[in-house]
Amino acid sequence: MKEIRWHGRGGQGGFTASRLLGIAASVHGGKHALAFPSFGPERRGAPVLAFTKIDDTKIHDRSEVQNSDYVVVMDETLITPGFEKGIRPGATILVNTEKIEVYQKALPAFQLIGIDASSLVMEILGRPITNTAMYGALAATSGLVSLEAALASIRTEMKPKLAELNVKIVERAFKLINNY
Repeated sequence: MKEIRWHGRGGQGGFTASRLLGIAASVHGGKHALAFPSFGPERRGAPVLAFTKIDDTKIHDRSEVQNSDYVVVMDETLITPGFEKGIRPGATILVNTEKIEVYQKALPAFQLIGIDASSLVMEILGRPITNTAMYGALAATSGLVSLEAALASIRTEMKPKLAELNVKIVERAFKLINNY
């Protein structure tokens, strides 16, 4: 089983990205998946977590992700002391940042990949909602779902106008990571 942890802030769409990944894996990829959020009464801007589990067989364990294979950080200010707890050594951490080297000394046990998702989404969407850019980056990095499955999940879950903007975002993020 592959376990993914999403770090974001309320309003950034972390749970939506987690759910899109689950849909891409299960509906469009022939695997089994669970996606769920972890938050309390927080409001827009408060730290939130979301989780996705993907496996070839039915997933019976519905507990929070304890040993992440992939971690997606939509807001780099969420990387604080103790952040690495619950991440497997050698796991991949994707960070929305222009300067990934800032984190390499603090997190040497992991593969760190940076993408400037904020600039990408502002250019296409005009709003700082980085979830689909990070989703595209994760798809490219991990191979958990194909680009086609990622795009299909967006087209089936979003209204057409919004879907097409987010398809562009995912395609660009996927390409940026593949050229990394």
